Amino acid sequence: MAMVVDGWPPEPEPGRGPEPEAEPERSVLILHPHWKVLVGPVIFGVLIIAAAAAVTAVIPAGAQAGTERLVVLAVAVLLLLTAVLRPVLRWKTTTYELTTGRLRVREGIITRRGRDIPLTRVSDVSFTRSLLDRLVGAGRLVVESPGEHGQIVLTDIPQVERVQAILFELVEEGQRGDER
Repeated sequence: MAMVVDGWPPEPEPGRGPEPEAEPERSVLILHPHWKVLVGPVIFGVLIIAAAAAVTAVIPAGAQAGTERLVVLAVAVLLLLTAVLRPVLRWKTTTYELTTGRLRVREGIITRRGRDIPLTRVSDVSFTRSLLDRLVGAGRLVVESPGEHGQIVLTDIPQVERVQAILFELVEEGQRGDER
């Protein structure tokens, strides 16, 4: 037996059924930054390996050669970890998710940071593409919303024009849904 205290829960008005349940939020797109952000670290990694191999090859044989080669190897591994592995992990752990209700940004390797922007709060969506971005199919997406933070700039977005169109369409659908 349900108990009513001070008129709560309210009884539905006569002739009016219960409110329809809202459609659950669903994921539309999940993206990582464009692969172009990995080109520099990979090239730098190849150069580190080549330099380490060249230095190791010119170390003269002798009693100290083993120690010197280990030092070169240790320096090369340290440089590879900081110059290659860290950018790859940053790329892998950065995600942009577009759902039917919000734009979610998650980033960080050890310390995670996140930001959610409800699509109902988005006032403008724009993109820019440099010549290099146009060649590789990437760009910069700017999402503006009124409030304390104003805008969010997402760099190196793959297929930025498509993402902007989908985001704009979802914002429009959300605003039409609010008007009903």
